[in-house]
Amino acid sequence: QEPLRKKFLLKISGGNHTEYEPGRMRFHREDFSLEILNTSRDDGRLYEYSVSKGEEEEVWQVQLEVFEPVAHPSIRILRQDSSNGSCSLALRCSSERGDDVSYSWASRDNGTGGICRANGSVLALRFPLRSAAFGCVCTARNPVS
Repeated sequence: QEPLRKKFLLKISGGNHTEYEPGRMRFHREDFSLEILNTSRDDGRLYEYSVSKGEEEEVWQVQLEVFEPVAHPSIRILRQDSSNGSCSLALRCSSERGDDVSYSWASRDNGTGGICRANGSVLALRFPLRSAAFGCVCTARNPVS
């Protein structure tokens, strides 16, 4: 069986501290925070913070999640059909980049009676052709953008 291995980022003893990856981490003495510079997906893992007091040790564990920001979304027409003076339209909103992306739709202005309101990447519309002057906006978001 393999032993459990831990990699130290920072050790503080008395008034001195040692940073083991000074180009990637920055320790802030004023609030004892540790900043990760140029975050990458590999930084998403379990971190441990421990304080030794004599014969006791207190340990906190923090699971860090790293998300790629959402790219500007694009809208594609999936289906369009017009008959009997009305139009059916299905639109898909998508983003080329981003983790854990959620999509929502809204009206560009509030004068269209909520026709554009929806959650999810697909918006299905049915409207009379004579009232086709409205605008729908898609918003793509995730926990970091």
